[in-house]
Amino acid sequence: MTRFLGRTTWTEHHQAPRRALLAVPVGACEQHGPHLPLDTDTRIAAALAENLADKYEGEILVTPPLTISASGEHAGFPGTLSLGTEVFEQVIVELVRSADWSSGVVLVNGHGGNRVPVERAVRLLHAEGRKVLSWWPRVAGGDAHAGDTETSLMLAIAPDLVRMHRAEVGVTAPLGDVIDEIREGGVRAVSRNGVLGDPLRASASAGRTMLTRLTIDLVAAVDEWWE
Repeated sequence: MTRFLGRTTWTEHHQAPRRALLAVPVGACEQHGPHLPLDTDTRIAAALAENLADKYEGEILVTPPLTISASGEHAGFPGTLSLGTEVFEQVIVELVRSADWSSGVVLVNGHGGNRVPVERAVRLLHAEGRKVLSWWPRVAGGDAHAGDTETSLMLAIAPDLVRMHRAEVGVTAPLGDVIDEIREGGVRAVSRNGVLGDPLRASASAGRTMLTRLTIDLVAAVDEWWE
């Protein structure tokens, strides 16, 4: 049985004895330093959504990912694409509304910059009585952007796309120390290479461990919510 919604037909859902739960990878197309691809957040979210589907053996289908979202803070770097927060909030609302034929929607988030529009959308959807869960990855001690955390995850998921020979240390100050500057002038205002962290510490083995732990957390969140 497929894990992917896009490979099914409408008749399969019409005839199914139980409505499927949908896992939507919510990514971004934005700079990730000189060493990671623009679709890093999308790839991480998709990998986690697929791991979730594996655990449920056919009860969860992974939808096509949302690949362009709200990335205005990275606008100072070529390659970044963004819909803006207001538009992306409405994208989430309309997407979940369109999935009323399913048993619910899990938003598997890969880009922290989407938090405001996603959470606003989820509040509205809950008020409308729709079943939707917004899950965010949390890595203890992880850095903020294109550093050790995301580089390790990408070395585990798609090592052929990681240009470690180009990796550079970025701003390593805690995010809380620079967040006001980022809100005012974007990531470019604090980091010339777009990195908030130290990718030189990354490893594939650390990435695999992170993926396992994040998958356990995601599955537990869905187990508690989807009863």
